[in-house]
Amino acid sequence: MVAPEKLLIAGLRGFCAGVVRAISVVEKALDVVDGTVYVRKEIIHNRYVVDELRDRGAVFVEELDEVPDGAAVIFSAHGIAPAVRDTAMQKQLRTIDATCPLVTKVHLEVGQYARKGYTIIFIGHRDHDETIGTLGEAPDAIRVVASRDEAACVEVPDPDKVVYLTQTTLSVDDTREIVRVLEQRFPNLKAPPKEDICYATQNRQDAVKAEHVDVLLVLGAPNSSNSLRLCEVARSRDIPAYLIETAADIQLEWLDSAEVVGLTASASAPEILVQQVVDFARTRLGITDIEELNTVTEDVHFSLPHELNALGH
Repeated sequence: MVAPEKLLIAGLRGFCAGVVRAISVVEKALDVVDGTVYVRKEIIHNRYVVDELRDRGAVFVEELDEVPDGAAVIFSAHGIAPAVRDTAMQKQLRTIDATCPLVTKVHLEVGQYARKGYTIIFIGHRDHDETIGTLGEAPDAIRVVASRDEAACVEVPDPDKVVYLTQTTLSVDDTREIVRVLEQRFPNLKAPPKEDICYATQNRQDAVKAEHVDVLLVLGAPNSSNSLRLCEVARSRDIPAYLIETAADIQLEWLDSAEVVGLTASASAPEILVQQVVDFARTRLGITDIEELNTVTEDVHFSLPHELNALGH
């Protein structure tokens, strides 16, 4: 194998404001709550982060029937359906909602359009936690579409009252093509008031496009939508891309004949994992030329949920 000569790291990578907020919610709850802190679903889609919070005492559950009545429970960053809130009330749970504010924005849009009698075409992946939560807001009004082929055959009761909304973590390019199909079919199609693909998802994809590399390593999780989309963006530019959870997942044959290796991290991947890959590149590959490619700077911050203050009482 010919060792790569350079590691080019995306300057814009890793945690977005919604992920920082969600992790902070769990960390603070662990500090202030008397008794066990339960978290419904993975707080974010990253095994390293979940394991770290579990080690600190958080108990992760799939559904609320695993949570004792009256206990403290945190809802994940991906959002929940109203039925989950109803169950929480019935069980008298002390709840705190760590849903990303950008996901909450989409939920509110669903409610507004459903009340006006629109069919909502939701561009997203059916099995993703974010889509499941959004679908629960108005299941009768929503049609989930994940591809151009599905967009070409989706049925609606009134073609003149259709709006599209999107999962926040999709590929901008993929979504644009799906929307184009929908616009051809429904000339009066309404767009969301503001694009629903979040700033962090778009910025990280733009950073990948700016990298001139022979192969790209994406730190993330296999159930993380924005991780998978980063790989897709690279592959659409004919750059081999590999999703890794840690440096231990790197296979040397991926890097054979690559002069420049790119590295980025999804919005739910912590910086410590990036540094582990940098160490791997130095010690195992002998790379000394390590450069960070800066594109745009993010300065978005979300305040913590107000319910957090009441959890300690």
